[in-house]
Amino acid sequence: MHKAIGAALLAFSLAFVAAPARSADKLNDAQIAHIAYTAGDIDIKAAQLALKTSKNADIIAFANNMVADHQAVNDKALALLKKLNVTPEDNDVSKGLVAQSAETQAKLAKLTGAEFDKAYAANELAYHKAVNGALEQTLIPATGNAELKALLNTGLQIFQGHQQHAEMLVTMLK
Repeated sequence: MHKAIGAALLAFSLAFVAAPARSADKLNDAQIAHIAYTAGDIDIKAAQLALKTSKNADIIAFANNMVADHQAVNDKALALLKKLNVTPEDNDVSKGLVAQSAETQAKLAKLTGAEFDKAYAANELAYHKAVNGALEQTLIPATGNAELKALLNTGLQIFQGHQQHAEMLVTMLK
């Protein structure tokens, strides 16, 4: 089961990094905002699954942090888009993220106990590496609006902390 989840995580990470890179020059700010919002929403859903499934206090604390932080960034993004009178625009990248996420969530949902905890922590590490890489290398540079770029940079700083925390969990759960 771990090999199947590992393969799904790798595919998910590659989809996240490769898709924006292929089309970054074609993405507008409304699409970039939608990708960022979708990525946050995906992590909120993963954390909610962890909160329902895990009994590990460290995993529960991490998942609660994921929900709070990603919801706060998504709320700020929606407020900014409203202020700018911009409607988030769905696109192939965000659709691909949702499809990959559904597959990963289905695999995680079949796990329990320590097996779930390890897979969830590994998923969070891979996911944050992919999200942070896409933000840093593709989405932030392609963003035209200064306020949106600043929000994405703030999110990146927060999500880099998530990556470090996830790395610590992976090491701890070995």
